[in-house]
Amino acid sequence: MTFATIDEVQAGLAAQDYVCGRALATVVFLSLKLGRPLFLEGEAGTGKTEIAKVIAAALGRRLIRLQCYEGLDASSAVYEWNFAEQMIAIRAAEAAGGADRDELKTELFTEKYLIARPLLEAMRPQPGGAPVLLIDELDRTDTPFEAFLLEALSDFQVTIPELGTIAAPEPPIVILTSNRTREVHDALKRRCLYHWVDYPDFDREIAILQARAPEAAAALSREIVAFVQRLRGEDLFKKPGVAETIDWAKCLLALDVINLSPATIADTLGAILKYQDDIQKLQGSEAKRILDEAKADLETA
Repeated sequence: MTFATIDEVQAGLAAQDYVCGRALATVVFLSLKLGRPLFLEGEAGTGKTEIAKVIAAALGRRLIRLQCYEGLDASSAVYEWNFAEQMIAIRAAEAAGGADRDELKTELFTEKYLIARPLLEAMRPQPGGAPVLLIDELDRTDTPFEAFLLEALSDFQVTIPELGTIAAPEPPIVILTSNRTREVHDALKRRCLYHWVDYPDFDREIAILQARAPEAAAALSREIVAFVQRLRGEDLFKKPGVAETIDWAKCLLALDVINLSPATIADTLGAILKYQDDIQKLQGSEAKRILDEAKADLETA
């Protein structure tokens, strides 16, 4: 299955409860049609990782995720040898006696002892078609790993010295994400289609909340979104993303909250703010001020 039009992209993602704007749907459509990697950049919590998940679900493809971190190298991302099993095989051969060293060496470096990591898995045939390869939070890695990705994503192949080059029979659908904690090199970006995933506007965030927390009453949903949108305008270390909006709505529903109040906000700030300094800023009258401004926004909307 694939998407024939941009409208089909929006409908397909909406069926997975992902509310997608026209610009994002367009770049997803072009990425799939042209076979180009898609580079998504934006603040944490804006739904970048979720896009890969819903594309995989909508197309019926396997999702393979490479979670990036500082110090990630090519071997950890591609493959490892199962040293424990190799040592057992060596000990067994020695115990049996008469083992041919060259033959044993050849046997040890075969698929039987190979542990495939995400990049190698993505190059292999998968049921249902080429998988979706999510390279998540690329900005956490360093320049050498980016350089390695340039080759891997250009030719869609990886090299294992003991086995040779393994090329994908069908290129995977590649989605890279970055929270922009550092700039990713232009050479990698040029190989991708690019989209900045921003915080949604009021109407789209309402639609997202209705899709992800449909049990929330319309009035409460509007108050939640208006408050969060106002909160993003404050001087915070980490502004709440859409993920936090959804989490907060579910927390309020669990507490049987019907309308927002300063007391309720103070009790549940840990659902939308993740740093003590930010929570401290909303103590006292600040939460009431922002809530009053949010309600005023709703009255004038």
